[in-house]
Parts: sequence; structure tokens; C-alpha cells
Amino acid sequence: MKTGSPSDNELETMGEAYRELLEKALHKAREGGTSLYHLLGGGSHAASAGKGRGDVAELERSVRRDLTDAARYRHETGRDLRDWLGFDVARIEQGFWEAFSEAADQALLTLHEIRLQAEASEYHTGETVGLGTLVCDHCNERLHFSAAGHIPPCPRCGGTRFHRPVAAAPLA
Repeated sequence: MKTGSPSDNELETMGEAYRELLEKALHKAREGGTSLYHLLGGGSHAASAGKGRGDVAELERSVRRDLTDAARYRHETGRDLRDWLGFDVARIEQGFWEAFSEAADQALLTLHEIRLQAEASEYHTGETVGLGTLVCDHCNERLHFSAAGHIPPCPRCGGTRFHRPVAAAPLA
């Protein structure tokens, strides 16, 4: 009967699978020039430690979450990852720490790229836009485009900067 808590052996196996997944993804990123951050997330490492696709997807989410958290910490505080850990780095196996640190650095670069892409997704009056909805940055008025055309000033406030909504509003 399972108690709901993983056994010591299961915890050790999960730790090994986490490390293996991180190291394989890091190796693929180095070899292929692909962002490590983007390599994690598609269950593409199904052979990791004999895990099934669902287990690997969960493991990938965990690694990606940890790398994002570490990268965000470095970005927001400018401090070393050793401070993020909250304990002495000597307790971590050196090879794993080096791999995790390198992966966190790559995740930080990816987060910067994502931020730059988001900034590039700003729309201005006079530019051409295709189909979809834009939201005024000043008053949140929604402009709906059923055909390509020039972006007018906001009809409510005269604003000239817009963005696409993160999630589409439900249809009424």
C-alpha cells in the first residue's frame, strides 16, 4: 500500500532523473544552438531514467520552473545563485552545481529574449495590423480588426500605444 510519500529509493531515482534530464538538455543546447529553456517542455526526453512520457513531462516542468526561478532571482537581485540556494553550495555535488548554474545562465538569457520579444509586440497608431484585437495601453479599450489595416488612435482616449491581449476575451 502506498502512503503517498515517496520512498528514499524513489526520491533518489527522481533526483537522478532530474540531473540526467538537465544534463541531456544542456548537452543538446550546446550542440544544437537551441535554447535549453525551449528544449524543456515537450516530453522529448522520454527515455530519461526509464520514465514514461507523463513522468518526463512533469520532470521537465520541474526543471524549467527551477531554472526560471533561479534566473529570475539573478535578474531581480543581481546576486549570485549561491544566495538563492539558501545553504552552503558545498553540500551539492560539484558537477551538478556547475550544470545547474550554466543552465540557469541560459534560462536568464532566454528570459531576456522573451522580454525583448514582448517589447517588440508593442503596436502604435499608424502601423499596419492584421486580424485580431489590440488593447489600448492607456485605457484598456479594445480595438477589433476583422481585416488588415492601419491602427487608429484609441477612440476612447486618443492613446497611440497598444498590445495584444494575453488571452482572448470569451465570446458573448
